[in-house]
Amino acid sequence: MKDIKSLKKELPDFAEKLKKYRELLLANLVMVGEIPAPTFHESRRVEFILNRFDEAGMTDSSIDDAGNGIGVLSGTDNKAAILLNAHADTIFSDKTDHTMQVSSDTITGPGVADNAIGLAAMITLPYILDDLNIKLENDLVLMAGVKSLGRGNLEGMRFFLEKSSIKIKNAICIEGIQLGRLSYSSIGMLRGEITCRVPETYDWSRFGDSSAILTLNEVINKINDMRLPRRPRTSIVMGSIEGGTSFNTIARDATLRFEVRSESQEVVERAGETINDIVLEVSSKTGDQVELDIFAKRIPGGIPYAHPLTRCARVVMESLGIEPRLAPSISELSALIDKNIPALTLGVTIGERTFKTNETIQIEPIYKGLAHLIGTILAIDGGYCE
Repeated sequence: MKDIKSLKKELPDFAEKLKKYRELLLANLVMVGEIPAPTFHESRRVEFILNRFDEAGMTDSSIDDAGNGIGVLSGTDNKAAILLNAHADTIFSDKTDHTMQVSSDTITGPGVADNAIGLAAMITLPYILDDLNIKLENDLVLMAGVKSLGRGNLEGMRFFLEKSSIKIKNAICIEGIQLGRLSYSSIGMLRGEITCRVPETYDWSRFGDSSAILTLNEVINKINDMRLPRRPRTSIVMGSIEGGTSFNTIARDATLRFEVRSESQEVVERAGETINDIVLEVSSKTGDQVELDIFAKRIPGGIPYAHPLTRCARVVMESLGIEPRLAPSISELSALIDKNIPALTLGVTIGERTFKTNETIQIEPIYKGLAHLIGTILAIDGGYCE
């Protein structure tokens, strides 16, 4: 492996140089962020991104059969490629007002952190590299991935990795926040929904008053009583619960969304089996139709902390004065791990109120985030991460 310290000394002051691209970057962010892109309905946003690729002179751009938007920036020696991915979908429906509010210091709007700024950084990158006269040896594949979140279950990334003939040597997943994020491994995960329906033929004389919400509450209480190990670290996240229609009407339908996360795949599987037993027990006891639907899983894995790719990213961070935020990921990184492709997830800026319509990011840290991204790409391209 080449000595990354030599690259560190040669790195220009990217963060300061990148400030001149403020207007272009923010314009891309506003335009892409104001196009609704709920999971499974990202086509309008992807088409816009492809147009931006074309305007940047990336003639080899296309939309694959999964709906991913892909652009290729050809290198001088295109034997292998570096994949740069930013997921195109958001958790917000097309009925949500997607107006982006830009101030001198911040930008606010639904999905601005997850993941409009990540997409904006990616589609601005070809202009930056061209303007700074940075020529890469490897091809740089830019991908706006679809069907990533929720029930999408990384379908876009999985399709690309299965069907594409491009040989990927390393990959970087771009997330909007937080600056300093450095994910190099995936934890075990199980994601699902528990639905409860009070049947029309419910036997009120047998069970008394019933409510789908109260039944799900019983399920939640039993899940909370599950004994989870401290080591390996394990948690169950109750993400959301919804049901019912009014104050004075018994709720006949309700849904609980949850995730099991653990460093151990065995613990994840055991927890899934226990939750299934809980659902069957409560359904039998109450007479309600309680059903479990598991639609996403992740397997633990990844590269070591001492891997050359991780080390390169940390050295670039250090040169820019960025404090690393180490955390595992269950996003596209896990699909790359499954294919044994060394990969990282990096954050672009600092944000708050994530997953709310007034989600907000800071503008000033973006330049360091972009500098870190470019520095890591240069390290990979220069052979420092072999």
